[in-house]
Amino acid sequence: MVDHLANTEINNQRIAAVENCFGASGQPLAVPGRVLLGEGILTKECRKKPKPRIFFLFNDILVYGSIVINKRKYNSQHIIPLEDVTLETLPDTMQMKNRWMIKTSKKSFVVSAASLTERKEWISHLEECIRHLLTKTGRQPSTEHAAPWIPDKATDICMRCTQTKFSTLTRRHHCRKCGFVVCADCSRQRFLMPRLSPKPLRVCNLCYRQLLAEKKKEVEVDHRQPEPIPSAVPGYEPSSGDESDKSDDDKAEQWPADTEFYTSEVSWSSFHS
Repeated sequence: MVDHLANTEINNQRIAAVENCFGASGQPLAVPGRVLLGEGILTKECRKKPKPRIFFLFNDILVYGSIVINKRKYNSQHIIPLEDVTLETLPDTMQMKNRWMIKTSKKSFVVSAASLTERKEWISHLEECIRHLLTKTGRQPSTEHAAPWIPDKATDICMRCTQTKFSTLTRRHHCRKCGFVVCADCSRQRFLMPRLSPKPLRVCNLCYRQLLAEKKKEVEVDHRQPEPIPSAVPGYEPSSGDESDKSDDDKAEQWPADTEFYTSEVSWSSFHS
């Protein structure tokens, strides 16, 4: 289908229509070889409450945004390269059905479809596009993913100290490493995680200790490495290779496994054929 639609007038018109709906707030989406495969409305689990979002699936990216006027105007455009995406099917909860998680190195979040059939169709098309891209580029599937933020309403107390009760005056915060809802006293530290942001981000005390321990191990490994042999080619240095960032499991302070953190009937536009 991608080869059939690439560089056709109808595909160009569809992409232009999507660009027009986002207006000046969106980025240009038309590039050679890019094909719009389908679109639809999914419910995205946000920090405050689940909200409908428009999603557009291209053969190389996933685009979503907020709905201002249905099928006429959208804003808050987000673009996710499919090479960085992995999917995880989730069980239903009392609040949300047909759920799955879209995981990337920078952001992970939960969405739900209006029916089981729609979820299967979304996941099938996403996995096919991802598989095609990875085969084309020779890359391996991503293994590092940002933690999804647990919704504010999932807990009334800090998920670390389990003592502080949230109120109008006592704000909720989110650890950027584990996604837990925590109080200010349990998240006073900041840590630089270049994969997520160029600036140090708020993390809970437990994750801060884990990140410091990982950083210390990395420094020790670097100190044990032999000095690089000067290259015969000016300006060239051998690559050191990237170390995978594996954090320790949170065994000491684990939130109850049976707690349902992720919680609307929405319309659907079927995939293009």
